[in-house]
Amino acid sequence: MPTLRPSSSPSSVSSPLRRAAGGGQRGLSASSSSSVSVPYGERDSEHTSQGDSDSLSADEGSDFEASLRRSVKKRAAKRPLRTTPVAKHPKKGSRMVRGHGQKDSELPASDLFDAVKAAKSDMQSLVDEWLDSYKQDQDAGFLELVNFFIRSCGCKGNVTPEMFKKMSNSEIIRHLTEQFNEDSGDYPLTAPGPSWKKFQGSFCEFVKTLVYQCQYSLLYDGFPMDNLISLLTGLSDSQVRAFRHTSTLAAMKLMTSLVRVALQLSLHKDNNQRQYEAERNKGPGQRAPERLESLLEKRKELQEHQEEIEGMMNALFRGVFVHRYRDVLPEIRAICIEEIGSWMQSYSTSFLTDSYLKYIGWTLHDKHREVRLKCLKALKGLYSSRDLTARLELFTSRFKDRMVSMVMDREYDVAVEAVKLLTLILKNMEGVLTDADCEGIYPVVYASNRALASAAGEFLYWKLFYSECETRTVGGRQRRRSPRAQRTFFHLLLSFFVESELHNHAAYLVDSLWDCAGSQLKDWESLTSLLLEKDQSACRVIAGGGDLSPPNLGDVQESTLIEILVSSVRQASEGHPPVGRITGRKGLTPKERKIQADDKVKLTEHLIPLLPQLLAKFSADAEKVAPLLQLLNYFDLNIYCTRRLEKHLELFLQQLQEVVVKHAEPAVLEAGAHALYLLCNPEFTFFGRVDFARSQLVDLLTDRFQQELEELLQSSFLDEDEVYSLAATLKRLSAFYNAHDLSRWELYEPCYRLLRKAVDTGEVPHQVILPALTLVYFSILWTLTHLSGSDASQQLLNLKGRMVAFCELCQSCLSDVDSDIQEQAFVLLSDLLLIFSPQMIVGGRDFLRPLVFFPEATLQSELASFLMDHVFIQPGELGSGHSQEDHRQIEQLHQRRRLLAGFCKLLLYGVLEMDAASDVFKHYNKFYSDYGDIIKETLTRARQIDRSHCSRILLLSLKQLYTELLQEQGPQGLNELPAFSEMRDLARRFALSFGPQQLQNRDLVVTLHKEGIKFSLSELPPAGSSGQPPNLAFLELLSEFSPRLFHQDKQLLRSYLEKCLQRVSQSPDRPWGPVTTYCHSLSPVENTAEASSQSYPRSKKRRTEGPSRRQRGDASSSQEESLQLNSIPPSPTLTSTAVKRGQPLRGLEEVEEEGSSEPELTQGQPLSGNQRSRFSSPRRFRTLLNPSGPGLGTRLTRLSLMEEDEEELESHNELSEEWQDADKHSSPSEHGLDLLDSTELNLEDF
Repeated sequence: MPTLRPSSSPSSVSSPLRRAAGGGQRGLSASSSSSVSVPYGERDSEHTSQGDSDSLSADEGSDFEASLRRSVKKRAAKRPLRTTPVAKHPKKGSRMVRGHGQKDSELPASDLFDAVKAAKSDMQSLVDEWLDSYKQDQDAGFLELVNFFIRSCGCKGNVTPEMFKKMSNSEIIRHLTEQFNEDSGDYPLTAPGPSWKKFQGSFCEFVKTLVYQCQYSLLYDGFPMDNLISLLTGLSDSQVRAFRHTSTLAAMKLMTSLVRVALQLSLHKDNNQRQYEAERNKGPGQRAPERLESLLEKRKELQEHQEEIEGMMNALFRGVFVHRYRDVLPEIRAICIEEIGSWMQSYSTSFLTDSYLKYIGWTLHDKHREVRLKCLKALKGLYSSRDLTARLELFTSRFKDRMVSMVMDREYDVAVEAVKLLTLILKNMEGVLTDADCEGIYPVVYASNRALASAAGEFLYWKLFYSECETRTVGGRQRRRSPRAQRTFFHLLLSFFVESELHNHAAYLVDSLWDCAGSQLKDWESLTSLLLEKDQSACRVIAGGGDLSPPNLGDVQESTLIEILVSSVRQASEGHPPVGRITGRKGLTPKERKIQADDKVKLTEHLIPLLPQLLAKFSADAEKVAPLLQLLNYFDLNIYCTRRLEKHLELFLQQLQEVVVKHAEPAVLEAGAHALYLLCNPEFTFFGRVDFARSQLVDLLTDRFQQELEELLQSSFLDEDEVYSLAATLKRLSAFYNAHDLSRWELYEPCYRLLRKAVDTGEVPHQVILPALTLVYFSILWTLTHLSGSDASQQLLNLKGRMVAFCELCQSCLSDVDSDIQEQAFVLLSDLLLIFSPQMIVGGRDFLRPLVFFPEATLQSELASFLMDHVFIQPGELGSGHSQEDHRQIEQLHQRRRLLAGFCKLLLYGVLEMDAASDVFKHYNKFYSDYGDIIKETLTRARQIDRSHCSRILLLSLKQLYTELLQEQGPQGLNELPAFSEMRDLARRFALSFGPQQLQNRDLVVTLHKEGIKFSLSELPPAGSSGQPPNLAFLELLSEFSPRLFHQDKQLLRSYLEKCLQRVSQSPDRPWGPVTTYCHSLSPVENTAEASSQSYPRSKKRRTEGPSRRQRGDASSSQEESLQLNSIPPSPTLTSTAVKRGQPLRGLEEVEEEGSSEPELTQGQPLSGNQRSRFSSPRRFRTLLNPSGPGLGTRLTRLSLMEEDEEELESHNELSEEWQDADKHSSPSEHGLDLLDSTELNLEDF
C-alpha cells in the first residue's frame, strides 16, 4: 500500500478561501504559520514554542526531544502569490442569488450550527441540505460552513462576504479574535449545561458525515476541502484556546474520515488490480480490450483520488497533529493521541510504522491522566490483534519498561489500562515480558482498588494458570474441566500465595481472580476433596518438568486452602469484595443477584454434609477450625429444613460442642458462639434442638465453673492445671455470654465473689480475673436489656447496686500490679460509665433515670492518672515491621489508642469534667504521630460544645506544661530548652485550631491573652531583686496566639501589659526578652491578615495568568508528575493499597479547621520548591509489597484525620499566617478558564 506522500509545508496545500469569480479577489492564505495579533488581555502568559513544520513530519523521523528544543519563534508565513486562483473543476454559474430577495452582502444563516447543537435531526439529511445549498451558490454555501466552525468555537463574530472577498486568512482570524466573547472562559466544547452536553458528539458526527457524503463528489474538488483544511490549520495555530481546541478536534475527525476514505480507495485499487490481472491472463480470444482499457482508466482515476486524499492527510498531519500533540492543553493532546490510534488500527498499512508510533510512545510520559489513558487505550487496540503485533516489536522493546512502570501509576484508571495492555502483550507476544517484568505486576493483585486488582488477577491467571488449567473445546463446545486440572489449579494457587509471601490474607487474592477464574474458585467439590483426602494424593506439577507427583499438603498449605475455601464461599454468598477493597459499584444487577442466590444454595447443599467431617478432621488445630466455623455465616440455613438435613445439623452441634470444650482461643470461641447464635433463631423449625444443645453446653460449662470455683475459694493454693482449667472455662462462658443471654444461669454472684477475693487477698491468678471481669460486665448489660417501663423500682435499684459495686471493683483493679488487668478494668469501666451516663434516658427512656451514675472525683483522678501512666508513654522504635517485636508494638499502640478513645468519649459525653481534657491536649504535639487524629477530633467536638470553655482548657494545658518544666529546670534559661520549643510548637498548633473565624473568636482570643498575661506576672520576684518573674517566659508561648488578634485588640492588650508591668521593677536599659518578644508580636506589622487585605486590593478580572495561577500551575505540575516509578511507595501488607488523594494548595490553617475558606498567599511570598513539592506530593497508604522495602518499620501507616498538619507546619514556618474570605480574595482564575494560553509545552514541562 502506498504511504502518505511528503509535502513541503502545510501552506503548500492551502488554496484561497474564495473561488475565483473575477479578477482581483484575495483568498485566505494557508496560515497555520501566520502570526495572529491578539490584544494583551487575551494572550497567554507563555508564547507558542513550535518548530518548523518541515522538520517535524513523521517521515523524517525527527526526535521529539530535539523538536522541543527548537527556538521559540513562530513558523514563517508562506503565503501564495497574489494571483487569481483557479479551481480544479470550475463550475458554471459560480455566483447565484439566493431566493426571497436575499442580498449578497447578508450574513449566512446559522441554521447549521443550531441544528447540530440541537442534535435532533438526522445528520445525513442535514449534510445533504447543506450540499444542495452549496451546489446552488458555492460561495454562500462555503461561507455558511466557515461560520458554522466559527460559531462552534464560541465566537460571536462572523465571516461576512466583504471579509470573505478582501481579507486574508490571518486577517480574518485576527479580526475574529478581537470579537471573541470575553465574559466567560467557556465555549461549546467545554460549556456546562444539558444543552451543550451532546454537542461534541454531534459536532464530530457532522464532520464524519460531511466527508462521507462528499467522498464521491466535492472531496476531490479543490475548492471546499482544501480551503476548509487551510481554515482549520490556521485556527489550530491560534492562541485562543477555544479556536485551537475546536479546530483541532474538527481537523482530527476530518483526518479520521479521510483515512477511512483512503482505506476504501486502497481496497478499490486492489480489486481493480485483480480484475485487470484476471482479464489480461485470459486467452487472446476471450480478452476484451475495452474491458482492459476501462480498468486502466479506473485505476488511473483511483490513483489520482488516492494522491489527493494523501495530500489532504499530509496537510492535516503536518499542519495540525505534529504541533498539537504537544499542546499545552491536555484535552487537545488527548484528542490527537486518540485519533492517531484509530488511524493505526483502521489503516495500519500506512500508519502502523515507527515514525507514527513514536508519538504515542513519547506521550506515555505525559503528566496528565487523560492523555496517558488515551495512549494506553490506543495501544490496546493495536496489541489486541496478533496480525499487528508483529509490526510492534521495535516499539515494544523501546517502550516496554515505561508500560510496565505504568502499572504503579498514581491514577487508578491509568494503572488498570496499563495492566490490561500488558495482558494483551502476554497473550499475543510470547517471550516479550520477562520474569522480572511479571514480578512487578504480581503484587498488584492485593491493591485496594478492585478494578486494578481484577486486571492484575487476569494477568496472573494468563501467566501462571491458563496454560495448565485451560478448558479445551471439543466439537465447538467447552469440555468440563477434569478433576486433575482443577487440583492443578489449586496447587498452583497455593504455591503462588505461600511462596510469594506478598500478603497474609488470601481473601484479596480470591477476589482478584474472581472475574477471570470464578468457575474454578467455585469448585467447592474439588476444594473439599483436597482437604478431606487421607493420603493427600493430589497431583502437583513439579517445577522444571512435566511429571506429576502426589505430595502431601503441608500444614501451611492446609490452612491456606481452608482460607481460600472460606473466601470463595463468602464471595459467592455475599457478592461483594472483602473489607478494605474499593469498588465503584453501588449494587448488584438482577442477573448477578440471581447467580448469587443460586450459588448460595449450591454451596450450602454441598457443604452442610461435609462441614462436620471437616470439623472432625481439623478439630485439634485452632487456626483451621476457626475459619471453618465461619462457613455457617454464608449458608442458607433454611436448607436444613427444606432438604431434610437435620441429621447433619445434629452432627454439626456435636462437633461444635467438642470444639468449644477442647479449645480456649478467643477466635475459636467467638466463631463457635456466633455460629450457635445463627442457629438459635426462633423462626427455624429446628430451634428447639439447637436451644437444647446450647443449654447442654452451658450447663456443662457452668457445672465445671461452679466446681472449680469452690475449690479455688476453699483452697489457698492451686496448681497450674487447675488454674488453666478454671481460666479456660471462664473464657468459654465469657465468649458465649457475649452472644447469648445466660442470665438464667446467674453467673453474676459467683464471679463477683471471685473478684472480691482477688481484690481483698490478691491470691487469685490474673488468668482467672480477666474473663471474670468480662462475665460480670456482660451480666450487667444483659440485665439492663431486660428492663422496661413497667418494672419495679426495686429491680432498678438492684441493677444500680450491682453496677456501682462492679465499678468499685474495677477502680480497685486500676492499681493492680498486672497491666493486662489494669487495661481491662479501664476499658470496662469507661464503657459502663458511658452507658450509665445521662445519655441513657434520651429517646423516651426516662424510667431509667435512677440508673444514671456520675463518678466521684477520686475515680476521675484515677482514670486520668491511668491515662498518663499507660497511654502517654514513649514506645520503642519500630524496625522493618516484620518481626514479632514490631507486631507486638503495633498491637500495643492500637490498645493504647483504644484506651485514649474511651477516655475522650467520657469527656465529650459529660461523664468526666471537661477540665480533665487538659491532660490530653497538652500531649497533642508530642504524641501527634500516634494519637493526633483522636486528640484533634476531641478538640473539635469540645469546641462545638463550648468554645469559651475549650479555649480556657487550651490555656490550662499550656500552664500545666510550663509549670512542670519550671519545677524541673528552674526559671534560668527556660526559653532556651528543647522542651520549651516543643511547647511553642504546641501553642502554635492550638492557635491554628481557632480557624479563620477571626471575628467569631475575637472575645475568646482576647480573654486567653489576658489570662496568659496574668499568669506570667502572677509570681513576682523577691523585693529588691532585679530578676524577672519566674512565669514571664510564658509570654513567648502567648505570642503564638497574636496572629489571631485584630489590630485594635493588639493595642489594648499592649496597654494592658504595660499597666501590669508597672507593678514589677524592670531595668529600662535592659528590657526582659519575653516582654520584647510578646510586644513585637502585638505590633501592627505582625497582623499579616489585615496587612495583606489592605495592601493588596482585589485585582480586576483578567485574561492573563497571574502569579497566583502560575504558582498553582507549578504545584499541580509537580503533583501530576508520573514519570518516576520509584516515587510511588510499594503496596501494603495488612490489606491493600489505600490511596489518599493529593490535596489542593491550602494554607496550614485550613487543614486545622475544616470548612474554612482558601487562604491566598501574598504576592511578595511565592512558594519555594520544597513548599510546592509538599503541597503537590500525593499521599498514599500502602502495605508492603517488597519485604526489603520501606513499610511499617519507619512509621506506622494509619488512617488519620490530621496527617497533613505535621508536614505543613514545617513548610510554613517562614510564611505569614493569613486568613481571608474566599469570596473576597479569590484568585481571578477561579472564576473560569482562561480564554488564551500558550499553544505548546515548554521543555521544562517534560
